[in-house]
Amino acid sequence: MTVLFALLLAVAALTGHTWLNAARWLRRPTDRPGEVDEAVAVLLPLRDEADRVTPCLRALLAQRGVPGLRVVVLDDGSTDGTAEVVRAVVGDDPRVTLLSGVAPPPGWLGKPHACWQLATRADPAATALVFVDADVVLAPHAVAAAVTELRAARATLLSPYPRIVVATAADRLVQPLLQWLWLTFLPLRAMERSPRPSLAAAGGQFLVVDRAGYTAAGGHAAVADRILEDVELARAVKRAGGRIALADGSRLATCRMYDDWPQLRDGYSKSLWASFGHPGAAAAVVAALLLLYTAPPLVALGFATTAPRVSMVALSAYLLGVAGRVLTARATGGRWWPDALAHPVSVVVLGWLTVRSYHLRKRRRLTWRGRPVS
Repeated sequence: MTVLFALLLAVAALTGHTWLNAARWLRRPTDRPGEVDEAVAVLLPLRDEADRVTPCLRALLAQRGVPGLRVVVLDDGSTDGTAEVVRAVVGDDPRVTLLSGVAPPPGWLGKPHACWQLATRADPAATALVFVDADVVLAPHAVAAAVTELRAARATLLSPYPRIVVATAADRLVQPLLQWLWLTFLPLRAMERSPRPSLAAAGGQFLVVDRAGYTAAGGHAAVADRILEDVELARAVKRAGGRIALADGSRLATCRMYDDWPQLRDGYSKSLWASFGHPGAAAAVVAALLLLYTAPPLVALGFATTAPRVSMVALSAYLLGVAGRVLTARATGGRWWPDALAHPVSVVVLGWLTVRSYHLRKRRRLTWRGRPVS
């Protein structure tokens, strides 16, 4: 019983931290920004995105409040006609430049190399760089709001996390864990104030950086071989003396990351090992998550008739864990009912994906979009 009470208190503390982050420390960019008076370059790397890039491009062309907006698109060796789709959508719009990428040299992974090519080819007058993925659709005021928040926060790098669109059962089980993990375990205020590179987070789907700070940090050349190039870029910014910040971007952007379960499974598998580092650390974290969030409902069911008090304590721990998911969803524009009730199952799936990630990496079988990633 003592162990169960300790578990209950731990879950309560973590859920309290989720509330503190969501209610007090999470930045929320305005949805009515003023006009941005600096030149801004939006950088869009594409590799085999013909089926999904059109909404993204149309949203970029519809941006308001940024007179100095320029869009640079890089076709990174696509074989599905991505470049032709880009030309058909943008027409002769003078704000858009389409580049043909070159294959990454030894020591580079595809995504960092594509972003580096974009950054080095952007208009020299641009003082802010906005990196956007093809699966992101921006609201008309998104770029203006994000740049405004970057300057208001006095940050070098701002990561406004989009609202993740969920459609399938797999989406609903796994995708909400992204926001839940950083709202529950990352002290947002300390992350902004601390110079420690280890205390950093970012999401590469929608990333805004001050160009001078980006250059001082070495840009994507500093993270050339990193799977989690977004997080590593944030760490590089801190090492160079810059500041980073996270924000709720659910009113600024939406993102449908994966179309089906195989894509989701492989997408997480390629990068989870890099999130945890050493396998021992991954095992400890996954074991702790299972103990805190999956064990309570099992104990509650198992002791429902034989030890009602034990069952009630375990049920309370389970409900507090569910409450953390509810808080996260409400803070980031996500769906909570009835998805949050399946939080223990979500944690199990995350554990399995983590094991799969390490297994495939050990066998050197991790790939993404036709390129090896480990």
